[in-house]
Amino acid sequence: MRFGFWTPIFGGWLRNVDDEQMPVTFEYVKEVVQTAERVGFDLTLIPELNLNDIKGVAAPSLEAWALTAALAAVTTKLELMAAVRPGYHLPAVTAKQAATIDAISGGRFTLNVVSAWWEEESRQYGGTFSEHDDRYARTTEFVSILKGLWNETPFDFHGDYYDISGSHLEPKPQVLPTIYAGGESPAGKAAIVSFADAYLTHGGTVDELDTKVRGMREQRAAAGGEPFSHFGMAAYAIVRDTEEEAEAELARITDVSQGAAYESYQDFIKQSHLEHQPDLRDYSVSNRGLRPGFVGTPRQVADRILEFERVGVDTLLLQFSPQVAEMERFARDVIPLVRAESSILV
Repeated sequence: MRFGFWTPIFGGWLRNVDDEQMPVTFEYVKEVVQTAERVGFDLTLIPELNLNDIKGVAAPSLEAWALTAALAAVTTKLELMAAVRPGYHLPAVTAKQAATIDAISGGRFTLNVVSAWWEEESRQYGGTFSEHDDRYARTTEFVSILKGLWNETPFDFHGDYYDISGSHLEPKPQVLPTIYAGGESPAGKAAIVSFADAYLTHGGTVDELDTKVRGMREQRAAAGGEPFSHFGMAAYAIVRDTEEEAEAELARITDVSQGAAYESYQDFIKQSHLEHQPDLRDYSVSNRGLRPGFVGTPRQVADRILEFERVGVDTLLLQFSPQVAEMERFARDVIPLVRAESSILV
């Protein structure tokens, strides 16, 4: 099992807690990633949203790609997975940025390609936003250009969304970035099967992930592609000495209230074709993070993680609050239990 975490660009992950003691500053983020590297985490996902989806659109947030380049210079081991949404980027420029961050990081840069869902963000920031299936078609062309420029010189591409001729990209990446992607609609899954190296999903139950992993493996095989290199899942973790303490913390963070943090909820539900729509209690925590059930004592949480490993999940992208202290607790109390019994070799 690989243990990853979300880099906190929003000031936290909880929509019902105003101050999570996680300031939106580079100094705090640097402390998070360097702590994670020191205590044994393997990778981080740097999410990309220009508006704050967690605390409300008027709240501060950091820009993903500038932050990723900076983190590449202050870490030595972590895989750095930056999210990219094609509607906000030119593909050839993105390919060059990726190659540059790859050079800074010494080959530790990877990509999470996201087709986007937030119409209000697009209105405010001028991003390209279209119907759901059209966004995945654009994404497929976008990734084709990335891979082409990383592998060929000169490179030509003539598609429905992009057109480039005789393009040069040097230096090329030392290590070709792994392409991660997630989606639950038929169009999304079909696109991911065609271009992604690894599959990511929001948090779900063991049965839900069993179904997803089996289904994506079957689709990939039917399409004649190589097996996915990783299956990753988002989750929020609460680890305490007793089950009662963990449940008390869960009750605190899911005390649902209305406010600025819920402005994006209806947009998210409307624009995303989800297999399991979160209710407002689930929406208290980002990315359906409560559904996996990583709440309890170290032994309970470790056992739950091993259940997901048995159905094929080999990468966790975890959220914590407050992040530094809870990551240290998780690394000390949970990771050794899982690794002692892990059956998936990475």
